[in-house]
Amino acid sequence: MSRSDDLRISVVMPVYNALPYLDEAIESILRQSFGQFEFVIVDDASTDGSTARLREWAAKDKRIRLIELTENLGPAASSEYASRAARAPLVARMDADDISNPDRLASQLEILANQPDVGVVGCLSDGIDADGRPVRAPDLWRLVRRSTAVPFAHGAMMYRRELFERVGGYRMASEYWEDQDLVSRMADVSKVVAIPRPLYRVRQTATSTRAAVDQEKLETAMDLAYRSILGLSPREDKIDPSVFIALGSVTLWSGARPQLFRRCLRRSNLAFNWRSFAAIVWTAWASISPGSLRAFLRGILAIRNFVARSGLRGNDPVVWKRPATPASP
Repeated sequence: MSRSDDLRISVVMPVYNALPYLDEAIESILRQSFGQFEFVIVDDASTDGSTARLREWAAKDKRIRLIELTENLGPAASSEYASRAARAPLVARMDADDISNPDRLASQLEILANQPDVGVVGCLSDGIDADGRPVRAPDLWRLVRRSTAVPFAHGAMMYRRELFERVGGYRMASEYWEDQDLVSRMADVSKVVAIPRPLYRVRQTATSTRAAVDQEKLETAMDLAYRSILGLSPREDKIDPSVFIALGSVTLWSGARPQLFRRCLRRSNLAFNWRSFAAIVWTAWASISPGSLRAFLRGILAIRNFVARSGLRGNDPVVWKRPATPASP
């Protein structure tokens, strides 16, 4: 392990019951073309054998600093814990079931080293299934449109630790959308950019953190996210219909069949608007024929990406364009 004052990057990865994919995630970091980093892994009181496997990895590579928690903190709190444990001035996030391409860290480091006005660098992601097979192309089109949604995955970002501390880190009120909340607040005080290349692979599985949590709790959390992002007033008895598309997408791209149509009708705050229409059609289609919906969405994505390429300048990083700052939860 390099001395703290020699470190340039801290890679932080919370882990909770990630054993089926843990080895691939760890290997993808240890095999980076840029190797001067510490790898802070926080085991959030796993119960599936992940702890023992992490101990084996920590014994193999001195760059790994394993922190074992005795009580489960959850996604937001464990992310905060891991990030606060980072020693280097730059922090790269990693998720325990995903894969980083070999030049991910080097590419992000180059931007932060040469552009002092940039505080956060993300990158595009390919979607893969449980077996690592590609199931979804990256969302290139998101980089050229103005949107309140962060255009890259949580695990695909690198940021300046000073900026993280300046905005106050993760907020527990934003559980299950803590990345959107964090990056939005970072964007209020610094430039956020994305590399228009897929340097990261997001694994879509039915056993992800979101899929495993209590359904009603997750719907409520995501409803708060949408209402904060869109500036809508909260309703205690109803959920924004867009929530059901977001939650069903993980199941759909994992290869399974989302069964959310009746729940969407029962719990959504439906109205005569596009969000309601899209949610009803999407959840119904996903329940009846998930395969054809996946094919349709791939086609739409291909068209959007084709059009978006004309608005990009090669592999130059793209600034995240936002129409408004999300409201506080």
